Amino acid sequence: MVFLEFEKPLESLYEQLDKIKQVGEEGDLNVKPMIKELESKIREKSLEIYGSLTGWQRVQLSRHPERPYTLYYVQAMCDSFIELHGDRRFKDDKAIVGGLAKINGYSFVVIGHQKGINTKMRQYRNFGMANPEGYRKAMRLMRLAEKFNLPVICMIDTPGAFPGIEAEERGQAEAIAANLYAMAELETPIICYVIGEGASGGAIGIGLGDAVFMFENTWYSVISPESCSSILWRSWDHKEKAAEMLKLTSDHMFEFGLIDGILNEPLGGAHAKPEEMASSFRKHIKQQISKFAKVPKDVLVENRIQKYRKMGRFKVVEKVPSEA
Repeated sequence: MVFLEFEKPLESLYEQLDKIKQVGEEGDLNVKPMIKELESKIREKSLEIYGSLTGWQRVQLSRHPERPYTLYYVQAMCDSFIELHGDRRFKDDKAIVGGLAKINGYSFVVIGHQKGINTKMRQYRNFGMANPEGYRKAMRLMRLAEKFNLPVICMIDTPGAFPGIEAEERGQAEAIAANLYAMAELETPIICYVIGEGASGGAIGIGLGDAVFMFENTWYSVISPESCSSILWRSWDHKEKAAEMLKLTSDHMFEFGLIDGILNEPLGGAHAKPEEMASSFRKHIKQQISKFAKVPKDVLVENRIQKYRKMGRFKVVEKVPSEA
């Protein structure tokens, strides 16, 4: 197990638990009372720690190296999955995966960021930072879904779109903007989930939908706390303060009306009990597909457009006072 800085009190308890179990096995001793007592302490400490997480701590949990990524959920939840590759223009972007999937007879197209489970795979997946061809691949799959009347499930988990020169040369901003334009009018249900990091244009490139949900320990913002800190204070040292000021956690997003709901995670985060998280996620997807399948296409698109028009606050000035 990998413990984050604020989880250190739990690390020592787990070490004690492992030692007691080892002593019991080697010495053929009855250590069940001691194990039970330690497990009780671990649960109490876990409730204390995870019951009062700061914004920065949730950001850290969203980046936990053992946190499940898109392909884990696809493999754990779906009865079948056929991955589709390439944008038919440049190449196949490994940072975004997608294909045809099925859950309990419900067929759909699934698209999501993939970060990689180890150092080699993270490099292969470009740490979940997509190039323009990744967003164009996503749009190709969405158009395929529209053609065959299949709903689209998007899983968002990225530190941002790839900022390299080559990405800009191939039209990074245009690719994301084109996706937003097309998703606004796509005549099939789009259901989006922020399963980890939801950073900037990299996230919204596959994040416009009829319903948008966030996992409990995730974040969604135009900028990361570190980048915000470096802009405002010329240093990363204030990233914790920036995380609080940005109000980027799931509860803030729900309060602002920018998302439609929050999926609770197991105590300790999705990585603590990935099978339990996948089971809960599977049920939620089935419910949403069933719900939106009943909505006529024209109503679906109109509701989606109105949903985004209502976001934010603005004031219309009827008449600008003339200068004296």
